[in-house]
Amino acid sequence: MEGGEIREEALYWWRESLHNLRQAKKNLEIEEYSIAAFLCHQAAEKALKALYIVRKHRLPPRGHDLLKLGRVVEADEILDELKILNPHYTIARYPNAANTVPSEAYSREIVERCIGAACKVVDWARKVGGLP
Repeated sequence: MEGGEIREEALYWWRESLHNLRQAKKNLEIEEYSIAAFLCHQAAEKALKALYIVRKHRLPPRGHDLLKLGRVVEADEILDELKILNPHYTIARYPNAANTVPSEAYSREIVERCIGAACKVVDWARKVGGLP
């Protein structure tokens, strides 16, 4: 990349990450906890994919495993946060994954923890990737 310019694709992933984080916070306010947890996962995933593009200069791999993606972008500092968020890609959406109805499985406390983890992931990606 010339002149430290960030690829357009990275910025698209990054902007959507920030949007998902805002959506998660709004869903917490209206007590839509399972959706908020899923959006926290999405915010982290998209931040990591933006960072992947910045570091690898190519599009990120398909998939939703935050730990796998985190290892590829050397996210050792935030692995605990990725462990918190990783299950919510499926558990927040599917009764057969949650062993219960997802909309009844979440609480404010769980989602506040997810938002805290997602914020740490996004902040870390911003810091190490030079993202806006």
